[in-house]
Amino acid sequence: MTGEILMQSVPNFSEGRDLRKVEQIVDAFRARPGVKLLDYSTDPEHNRCVVTVIGNPEPLKVATVEAIGRSIELIDMNRHEGHHPRIGCADVIPFIPVRNCTIEDADRLARDVAREAAERFGQPFYLYEKSASAPHRVDIADVRRGQFEGLIEKMKDPLWKPDFGPCAPHPTGGATAIGARMPLICFNVNLDTPNVELARKIALRLRNLSGGLRYVKAMGILAEDRSLAQVTMNLTDYTRSAMYTVLEMVRMEARRYGVNVIGSEIVGYVPMQALIDSAEYYLQIEGFSIDQVLEYNL
Repeated sequence: MTGEILMQSVPNFSEGRDLRKVEQIVDAFRARPGVKLLDYSTDPEHNRCVVTVIGNPEPLKVATVEAIGRSIELIDMNRHEGHHPRIGCADVIPFIPVRNCTIEDADRLARDVAREAAERFGQPFYLYEKSASAPHRVDIADVRRGQFEGLIEKMKDPLWKPDFGPCAPHPTGGATAIGARMPLICFNVNLDTPNVELARKIALRLRNLSGGLRYVKAMGILAEDRSLAQVTMNLTDYTRSAMYTVLEMVRMEARRYGVNVIGSEIVGYVPMQALIDSAEYYLQIEGFSIDQVLEYNL
């Protein structure tokens, strides 16, 4: 239904080895009216589980709070080992607007979840990304710096007082980063060369940290299954750095080195609007509306 409000969440939990615990946490999102579990995956090396869910805001809030509670009950961060940076059992919980809602709506939902979970479980919460209460809290890497093991000392600093919850880590749960962000699109572009160094040079021109596009993170790698150099990217706000803009910039930079783009791929989920924006650009459609998409009206 076109009027339905849909929000996405991608909570990351610090358990990727004990599948029994993983299933108990993920059960919070199963068979719940107004919430659909899209996917979940575990990584034993990182000792981490990533869940992808979509739903109406209120039932999504209830399910997320329940999942946080289960993770606090089941995961002891004092015993946690893994290669991925982390500060808590429910390590990071982003909320992402999908349909008939805004980044402000996602921010309100993140704050509601943090407030309720902090009150119920005594877990400290830091607002990050679009919800961040201070510039030094925007980047998840800054929030995680020092990891779980450094939280006690870190939280003694007034600059790192939590936005919700106690001013000390939960004894076993640590702390949680939560906030609103735009949909993240994993977009890869393949070149007709195995020369990875060229892909790295192109990535350097595209990525924000090197003065490229504001909402693009990029690097050059070898797609080993095809022996092709690839510019692999995360688009952190497709409304500001569109997929077609990124693709055309890769093409332009590739021409400097005498190579061509021979294909692209999307990893994971992508907002429909991002594809429609690209279709409008390449087909030069005038006055097009998402309401004209047949499936959108089902």
